[in-house]
Amino acid sequence: MRQIVVRPDKTALIYKGVPWTYGGLGAEAEKLAWGLAAMGVEPGDRVAPHLHNGPELIAAYYACFRLGAIASPFHAALKFEELRSLVRRLRPTVYVGDARLYENIASLDEGTLPHDKRFLVNGLDGAGARSWHELFESPVKHLPTHCSRKDEPAVLICTSGTSAQPKLVTHSRETLASSTAMIIDNWELSVDDVIVVHLSMAQVCGLMSVLSFIQLGVPFVLLETFDVDECLESIERYGCTWFMAFPAQYSALLERQRSRERDLSSLRICITAADVCPLELQLQVSSAFDAPLYNLWEATEVVGSLTFGTKPGPVARISKGAKIRIVNEAGDDVAPLEAGELLVQRSNVFLGYWNDPEATAESLRGGWYHTGDIMRRGNEEELWYVSRKKDIIVVGGANVSPLEVEEALVASHSLVVEAAVVGISDEVLGQRVFGFVRLAVGAKESICAEILRNASSKLANYKLPVRLKVLLDMPRSALSKVDRTALKAVAARVTRQSCAKVFDVSPR
Repeated sequence: MRQIVVRPDKTALIYKGVPWTYGGLGAEAEKLAWGLAAMGVEPGDRVAPHLHNGPELIAAYYACFRLGAIASPFHAALKFEELRSLVRRLRPTVYVGDARLYENIASLDEGTLPHDKRFLVNGLDGAGARSWHELFESPVKHLPTHCSRKDEPAVLICTSGTSAQPKLVTHSRETLASSTAMIIDNWELSVDDVIVVHLSMAQVCGLMSVLSFIQLGVPFVLLETFDVDECLESIERYGCTWFMAFPAQYSALLERQRSRERDLSSLRICITAADVCPLELQLQVSSAFDAPLYNLWEATEVVGSLTFGTKPGPVARISKGAKIRIVNEAGDDVAPLEAGELLVQRSNVFLGYWNDPEATAESLRGGWYHTGDIMRRGNEEELWYVSRKKDIIVVGGANVSPLEVEEALVASHSLVVEAAVVGISDEVLGQRVFGFVRLAVGAKESICAEILRNASSKLANYKLPVRLKVLLDMPRSALSKVDRTALKAVAARVTRQSCAKVFDVSPR
């Protein structure tokens, strides 16, 4: 944390209205490192923060870096069974939790997570854990002299993928440093910016943003979690200039801004990540916030390789210094404008998946990370997102991009707020397209037929959904991405029920 030396008295962040200086944040991390050492934490041991955003979580990361321990954060959204599985896999030496989240882990047996290794930052109430403050009463006289290598594991980030057991993406201090350098060089950040951070630091977007802001010296307003009013009020109160959120969060922010307008004139740029932002939402937010909303592609495994695009639509740009390829199924580079899988190679590429050599070998081949994302090159350094490779729907041998169909559905009727499609099995064509829509409040399901009729003028027949189901809310992962696995399960249950007019979907 170079800012401790450069300007220790400058404000690093504001949390619940209280400023934290770089020096104060560094001192907190140092004291915590001593306390963790007293609890027996050694280089290579796992430390499990289970916290909402706050200075304590930042201190926990830097304390682990100081000791050479591996920070293994648990996302606040996880429930008991998910947490139990993670604890058994990681065997953390110390657990540092929030009392509000601890109920989801409290009943773990002593053998899985010893009670004397559990610490809570706020409240105990007979929870079978110890106070966070005990970690700051360390009897240790000096920290371990071992200095971990920069290429050793430093952070394990749990992905929200579709596998039964989530992968643990392993980053070292070296890969983290490379990612923060690429973010600083390519995200057009300035020390004059003021940023709202609400994205969870237990996930890569929140963590890498904060590490980069601290490294560059950009002050930020840290929120515990996403809250629509708190985000808008923070932008207004602190004159924030730069803001990042997920598409579903922008949808909620837009609705609230329209119902109760705040002064967002300080904003100069908005970024959306984690999932593709519908074009109509992108344009509406840009207009209502009077600041451009740009798409940013990121992957937990290779943060910083691409930066945000500067055009409407699912476009990103290749970061300066990044090395990428777009390849076909044979692994050959595709021709310009052709779609293929994105491959990334550079010093920011993750080390592998924790204790999962098979998954690592599948993703890291020949020195390249295979992202599983289908993209095509545009002008200059532009990359246009097409689909997740596994989400491509093959109808009678023809590839269908879910994104293309979803955009057509949203554009087909003003009452469609959001759309998603998945592939369902078909004995003749292999797969067909099944659609889901979230409608505006008060809209009736009877408009589904009209939506499909309008979409038929935008899409070839084989791309049209054979059925359309209305959902009150789209199922989402912890990263706010649409959970297509859950949607496929819903589609399978209702395949025999017609929710709207069924169109001829035979390929032309």
